[in-house]
Amino acid sequence: MLKILFLLLMSGGIPVAIAMAGASLIYLFWTQSSPPFVVIHRMVSGIDSFPLLAVPFFILAGNLMNNAGITNRIYNYALALVGWMKGGLGHVNVVGSVVFAGMSGTAIADAAGLGTIEIKAMKDHGYSTEFAVGVTAASATLGPIIPPSLPFVIYGMMANVSVGSLFLAGILPGVLMALLMMVTVAYFAHKNNWGADVKFEWPRVLKSLAETGVVIGWPIGVWGLVTWLETPPQLTVFIALGFLFVADKVFKFQAVLPIMTPVLLIGGMTTGVFTPTEGAIAACVWAIILGFFWYRTLHFKMFVKICLDTVETTATVMFIVAAASIFGWMLTSTGVTAAISDWVLGFTQEPWKFLLLANLLMLFVGCFLEPTAAITILVPILVPICQKLGIDLVHFGLVMVLNLMIGLLHPPMGMVLFVLARVAKLSVERTTAAILPWLFPLLGSLVVITYAPGLVLWLPKQFY
Repeated sequence: MLKILFLLLMSGGIPVAIAMAGASLIYLFWTQSSPPFVVIHRMVSGIDSFPLLAVPFFILAGNLMNNAGITNRIYNYALALVGWMKGGLGHVNVVGSVVFAGMSGTAIADAAGLGTIEIKAMKDHGYSTEFAVGVTAASATLGPIIPPSLPFVIYGMMANVSVGSLFLAGILPGVLMALLMMVTVAYFAHKNNWGADVKFEWPRVLKSLAETGVVIGWPIGVWGLVTWLETPPQLTVFIALGFLFVADKVFKFQAVLPIMTPVLLIGGMTTGVFTPTEGAIAACVWAIILGFFWYRTLHFKMFVKICLDTVETTATVMFIVAAASIFGWMLTSTGVTAAISDWVLGFTQEPWKFLLLANLLMLFVGCFLEPTAAITILVPILVPICQKLGIDLVHFGLVMVLNLMIGLLHPPMGMVLFVLARVAKLSVERTTAAILPWLFPLLGSLVVITYAPGLVLWLPKQFY
């Protein structure tokens, strides 16, 4: 009955969070199995979680980066790095999304932030609007895969999994996805005989490669100083950051300091300097330093607006989590999750078959529900089955998030689809058709990530 009530409310156009809480409340009134105040108690306890404190700070950090003029710097950096290749702006789109993913943590922010610049630039250079929209949509899915990631925080809290492990697990799959997308761009460039979009110039390419080398070498250098010279980690990080600011001023780097956001987060969590929640706060401090004091692109009035936007987004996410908490508790207490688990395990005991069925389910659910709501509903149902079949929950978290990101590209509820349709001024039908060819690299990545857990788990095993 609980499921029927939920589906009825959803079919009536009621938002998913209200539908979950409303269905639970109506069920309690109908059956009188528990006092109605249990709904409020469970909703409050559902968001009374220390890891969830990371949510507003990651949202704030992403908003600060989006409004601090960082987007243009990332675009120019990617243009210098790969714009000279055939189909150059398509490759720039993918590389830019890889970098931007390390700051935004959401696909929608990627599509709305970089997408506006990239689609206009590609149209100005003679690319079809459909190609520009397709590659932008596909690359936007990298946002929640490459850390930091808001969906990983929600999944980690719901499934009781280390958020740091999830962040590390997303790095190699993110690289794989980016490479497959660039191969797809190369295919279209060869098919349509596209050339480069900027002239190949050694100074420009070497400077962009130097920026990449600085980002890669920075944590290695810090680790070497701490290990070999036995300097205190916090002091070493501050000294290394000082050299980084000096290098940025001397060599006029475009994107080194913004790209350091995920490096600081991952490095801090894996070395135990701070927890994911403290890492989110560190990301905010870093964004404020860059926006207010280094680039001077933020001012107080803009900061107030950013904070209000963050409060609005956080309230939406937290209400969904709170509503899902009572709904998940009701599903468990009424025996629905146990019944589903028994049915699935009676159907198959093979992990690979279960993963196939779970992928199909999550792809379907992702077309109708926002990722946060989908995670909070699916985790209580699918995670117990994973535990019984011996499937690693970090691995399954990557599989779930990628499925839900692909769902964002499809009607009827695909938010990235609607954002890009508005940005490119295309109909939803034409936008959907433009995205279809890009499902091949995305689904190919999904197959590899699903059935090659070693790719996902190699980095977490090195540090945890």
